[in-house]
Amino acid sequence: MLDSSATWKELKAKFFRDFLPGEQLFFLKQARECVNEKGYPVSEDLFNYCYFLTLWERLHLIKPQDGEGLMRFTLVESCREIAIEVKALEKRLEARKRPIAYEEGRLLLEFLAR
Repeated sequence: MLDSSATWKELKAKFFRDFLPGEQLFFLKQARECVNEKGYPVSEDLFNYCYFLTLWERLHLIKPQDGEGLMRFTLVESCREIAIEVKALEKRLEARKRPIAYEEGRLLLEFLAR
């Protein structure tokens, strides 16, 4: 799946530390779609792609009160930066795309869901 089990343990710890249960479900849904429907390989890039998509979703659920300027600016800039990162990761994943979903996708979901 990933080259280093230490790296994989760090990513798993980051997944549980940074996301609430609902966000974890969103992440897992994105990962499943990426592997099964798009044929992306299970890698650190895939993890980061789903990670940033989940952060982007989190930011879109935040509504600044009364249109506060600084909060709105911060949200817009954060979303823009995340969108740039998502596009770069998607481009790298597309370059290594596999024609058919494979067993590692199932293993990724099982590993993160434990």
